[in-house]
Amino acid sequence: MDREGERERRETERYRKREIQRYKARGREKERERERERERERERDRQRQRDRDRETERQRDRETERERETKKERQRERETERERERERERERERERERERERERERERERERERERERERERERE
Repeated sequence: MDREGERERRETERYRKREIQRYKARGREKERERERERERERERDRQRQRDRDRETERQRDRETERERETKKERQRERETERERERERERERERERERERERERERERERERERERERERERERE
């Protein structure tokens, strides 16, 4: 009976130790799972940050492109305005030339008139 009691006690002790080991193992596994979940959350945070950084970079790129296009557009407008001004200047120059030509024509007409006048004078004499 004493040996039977001793055997039961040892068996109970072994069972208790195995249960404690299983309990500790479950605790360690739960802790590992919590750590894996924390790592997944950190990775999601890093991914969200990378996504934000990429979006910020895309916005910066779009803004830079808009500025570049705006600058080009202003440059084209300035060039167009300079071309218009050159055209207006050429037109003014053509107008001045036409005016000079008209003046020369008037002068020739006056000269012809004077010539006719001299002719009439000679005829009268």
